[in-house]
Amino acid sequence: MKLEQTILATALFAVGALAKCENVIVPAYQAPTLANGWQGQLVGNGFKKPRTLHFDSEGNLIILDAGVGVRRVKFTDNGDTCLEISENKLLVDNKDLNHGLAFSGDGSTLYASTEAVVLAWDYDAKAGTVSSSPRTVIKGMSSNDHLTRTLMMSKKSDGYLTVSRGSGENFDVDAEDPSTGVSQIRVFDLNKLSDGASYDFTSGRLLGWGLRNSVGVAEDPNSGLIYSVETSVDSATRNGTNIEKNNPGEELNMHSRASDTSTGGNYGYPYCYPIWDTDVPDNEGLRTGDLFSVDENHITDEQCEEQTVEPRLVFPAHTSPLNLVFNSDGTTLYVSFRGSFNPKNPVGYMVSSVAFSNGQPSASVSANDALTEIFSNPNHDACPEGCFRPVGLAFDAQGRLWVSADSTGEIYVLKKLTDATAPGAFISSPTRAVRATLRALASRALWSVWLPLPWRR
Repeated sequence: MKLEQTILATALFAVGALAKCENVIVPAYQAPTLANGWQGQLVGNGFKKPRTLHFDSEGNLIILDAGVGVRRVKFTDNGDTCLEISENKLLVDNKDLNHGLAFSGDGSTLYASTEAVVLAWDYDAKAGTVSSSPRTVIKGMSSNDHLTRTLMMSKKSDGYLTVSRGSGENFDVDAEDPSTGVSQIRVFDLNKLSDGASYDFTSGRLLGWGLRNSVGVAEDPNSGLIYSVETSVDSATRNGTNIEKNNPGEELNMHSRASDTSTGGNYGYPYCYPIWDTDVPDNEGLRTGDLFSVDENHITDEQCEEQTVEPRLVFPAHTSPLNLVFNSDGTTLYVSFRGSFNPKNPVGYMVSSVAFSNGQPSASVSANDALTEIFSNPNHDACPEGCFRPVGLAFDAQGRLWVSADSTGEIYVLKKLTDATAPGAFISSPTRAVRATLRALASRALWSVWLPLPWRR
């Protein structure tokens, strides 16, 4: 009897919590799916192109809405993933801002980027205000193709800002020369920047070059090592044969700490790339992750291996990894894959996790199973137009993972449950959520009664 009362009380509590989700937003496409042990909900829509997400020192969600500016969004929080927008304020009105967003360590300075410059505003988190005019802190980054400039402020080295800049075209020969500033990541010590001054992009410490378009950048909270993800080249060939359907692989690359003084290495672009699918001409024993040349007249496979830095992990081709975030203890790295632009070969469109240990991925570079998919479209038939395409990732103070979907103008929130075996639940209506919870509780109740019976011993 006591057991039944406990089960009933638990069920009523769960139903009461879920009933608070009264104004649940339903996506206009088939609802995403979640891995076991996760719960999720769509909590905001109607944005133009939400890209990067951060939380300010007061717990407000700050969104870089590309083509609009920077927004500060407040929520009514009913617990778990039951949230509703209570305020949506345009903090910075600047249509040239397209991706990059960061805060200073003390939260009093907001940084955002256009294709050409990094701008800074004084920020008051309590009042939700910025200074009237921004100051330019980094300049000289104009380009013709990849226009985003990812910003990452180090938490291990205060005042060090990492900036990533991509190529000017698919195969950009300017990336061969690190002095051009093309296809590379640089680090800037803002502590040394005097009032009114700015850095030219090429004056920053070179963290790595030969990086086609490393949009996602994150710092390991334990080691301080910096990781980036690379969206690799299209139309790749191997000795004259087109191998673009499944190659080259997308990359997870490892770099030095923000405050280190060494010059980063060459990661291969535009001539050297990692193999994902080894079913290619002239394989000669290549394994997943091995570097190969797309121009044997310029550089050989052997020279690629000897002269460039190999990726730390390789992901399926064309999945377009665009953001990275570590959990608080550094044991898991989360990666958003925006997905391919080609409807004939739709791949990606998911958020996945990578296990970490001692500051590095647990899997080897040749692994093809390093990703654990946690949030995805149920199928890719409607992609890329009719599905969600994740970009921004951020953890809030409660450990919930927030995800932006730029093409559909949406914000999702995910929560990892204490029961890792619980079926993944995407809340699309209070009724469905309550029914799912009751079914799960009823199932557990039956097992808890059935297993202890004498005839089971």
